[in-house]
Amino acid sequence: MTLTPRFNPRTALAFLHDLSAAALAWMIAYWLRFNLAIPHEYFASALQTLIWVVPLQALAFWRFGLYRGIWRFASLPDLRRILMALGVAALLVPLVLLLFRPQAVVPRSVLLLDPLLLVLFMGGSRLAYRAWKEHRFANLLQGEREPLLVMGAGNAAASLVRELAHSKEWRVVGLLDNAANKQGRDIHGVPVLGTLDSLSHHAQRLEIKHAVIAMPSAPHTVRRHAAQLCNAAGVTALTVPAFEDLVSGKVTVSNLRKIELDDLLGRDPVQLDAAGLHGLLTGKVVMVSGAGGSIGSELARQIARYQPSLLILFELSEFALYQIEQEFTARFPDATILCAIGDVKNRAVLDQLMQQHRPAVVFHAAAYKHVPLMEQQNAWQAVRNNILGTWTLAHAAQAHGVAKFVLISTDKAVNPTNVMGTTKRSAEMVCQSLQQATGTGFVAVRFGNVLGSSGSVIPKFQEQIAQGGPITVTHPDITRYFMSIPEACQLVLQAGLMGSGGEIFVLDMGEPVKIVDLARDMIRLSGYTEQDIKIVYSGLRPGEKLFEELLADDEHTLPTPHPKLRIAQARSVDAAWLDEALDWLNCDGAVGEAEVKQKLREWVPEYTPK
Repeated sequence: MTLTPRFNPRTALAFLHDLSAAALAWMIAYWLRFNLAIPHEYFASALQTLIWVVPLQALAFWRFGLYRGIWRFASLPDLRRILMALGVAALLVPLVLLLFRPQAVVPRSVLLLDPLLLVLFMGGSRLAYRAWKEHRFANLLQGEREPLLVMGAGNAAASLVRELAHSKEWRVVGLLDNAANKQGRDIHGVPVLGTLDSLSHHAQRLEIKHAVIAMPSAPHTVRRHAAQLCNAAGVTALTVPAFEDLVSGKVTVSNLRKIELDDLLGRDPVQLDAAGLHGLLTGKVVMVSGAGGSIGSELARQIARYQPSLLILFELSEFALYQIEQEFTARFPDATILCAIGDVKNRAVLDQLMQQHRPAVVFHAAAYKHVPLMEQQNAWQAVRNNILGTWTLAHAAQAHGVAKFVLISTDKAVNPTNVMGTTKRSAEMVCQSLQQATGTGFVAVRFGNVLGSSGSVIPKFQEQIAQGGPITVTHPDITRYFMSIPEACQLVLQAGLMGSGGEIFVLDMGEPVKIVDLARDMIRLSGYTEQDIKIVYSGLRPGEKLFEELLADDEHTLPTPHPKLRIAQARSVDAAWLDEALDWLNCDGAVGEAEVKQKLREWVPEYTPK
C-alpha cells in the first residue's frame, strides 16, 4: 500500500518547487530545440501545452511518493523515485497530447529534452540542498579544518569519509590501503594515495599531524602495525570505535578517539555460541561471586545481555557492590538483579541465598589475586579465601542443585612459585575432587593478565606517567600474557557453556608481551618519549616469575570446537587430601607463612617457592 505523504508547509514548498521546475524545463526544452531563439508561433504552443504537461507531471510526482523523503537526506532512493515518476510522465505526455490534439505543435526533441532537464533540476536541487544543510559548501571554504589521513579504505573508512565531510574540525585529504585494486581510486571524492607504509611520505608532504586507523574488523596485528607507522611518522594516531560497538549502534564511525593500549594489544574478535549461551543463561538465575571486581563485574555485564531471570551479584566489599549496583541501574534498567553482601567462606549466608533463589549457574570470581601481597604476611588469608572460600561456595552449589559451577583460575596456577598461584591450583583441585558423575558440573578456566584489572601493572604505569615518571619495571626480560577484560569474560562464558564437568579450560592468550615494551607503548601513547619518562628496573618481587606458563610440565591439552579454548589434561587428584585440607583450613587462629608454604608444598608438589 502506498502511503500518502502528509501535506505540510515543507511539502507544499517542495511541491511548488517541482511544479516550477516542470514549467521551466518545458520552456527551456523549446529554447534549446530552436537554438536559444524560440519562434513566436512555437512560443505560443509551448505556453498552450503547459496546461496539459505540468498537471500530468505533478500527478506522477505525487503518486510516486516524491514528497515522502526529506531533502536533507536525499539519496539514491529519492533519485530512483524521480526517474520512475519522470519515466511514466514521459510516456503520458505524448499520449495525452495525441489523444486530445490541442491546437499546438510539439517537436519530438522537446519530448526527449524535457524529462532530461527535469532530472537535472529536481535531482540537482535536492542534492544541493543536502550539501548546504551538511555544510559541505561552507567546508570547502574553511581552510582552518585539520587535514587528516585515513588508514584503511574499506566500509568503515568509507563511512568515516562520508560523515567527516560535514565536520567542522576535520578534513580528510587521503586514504591509505594495502589492497592493490584500490590504489589510485577515489572514495566519496577522496583519493587512495598509497599503501599503509607510505604514511610517513604523505604525512610530510601534506603536513599531516593526525591519522585515523579505520580498520575495526582487521586483525590486531594489522592495527598494531598501523599504530607503529603513525609513531614512526610522528603523527598522532586516532581510531574509530570497535567493530562490535559499531554493529550494536552504540556509536558512529565518526566518534574518533586516541589509540589506547587495548588497540595495540588487541586481539581478533571472539566468536561466541550465542544460541548456546542463551540456553545456558536466558531466563535462568545466575550468580556471580566477586561481582564488584574487574572480572566479576564484566562477567555480570555480559551475562545481563542474555537476560537471566535474576542476576545475583555477590560481593564482600560494600563500596564495590554499591558501584556495580549504580552502574546496572543506569546501563541495564531492565535487568533484574540482587545485590548480596557476603563472604564466600560463610556457608550460612550462601545456603540462605541459594535455597531462596536456586541459581542454575555460578561464576566464582571472588579471590585474592595480588601476588606480592599474598606472599608473606597475608599467606594465611590467601589460602583461606582462595581454597576454603572455593570449597564453601562449590559445596553449597552442589548441595542446592546448581547445574554448573565455573571457577576463574589463573596461569599462575601452573608450576606455581608463589602462594597466590598455588592457592588457585588448589582451588582447581577442590573442583576436581567435588566432581561426580551426576549433579553439578565443575569447570575451571585459566587465563593470564587482563588489561586494566585492579592490581594489574597498567593502572600502576598510568599513575607513574601522570606523576612524571619514572616507570618501574621489575626486570628487562619479564614477560606476561595479556588480553582485554571483555575478551577474557567472553571466553569464560563460552568455556562455561562447553564444559560438562571436571575440565580445566585454557584460553589462547596469544603471544607473551615484554613488560618493558608495554611501558614504552604507554609512554608513547601518553605523548611522551623515553627521555621524558624514564624506565628503571626494580628487581623481581617476592614470588614473581620471569615467564608465566599456561600448562604444567605433566599436562597436555586437547582441542575444543572453539579456536581460542583448549582443555588441560591435568594430573588426577586424590580426593582424600581435601578432608585433611579442610580440617587444617578451619583451625582456630592464624597460621604463619612458613607453615602455610609447607602445607601448600604437600598438596601441590609442583609448587617451588622463590
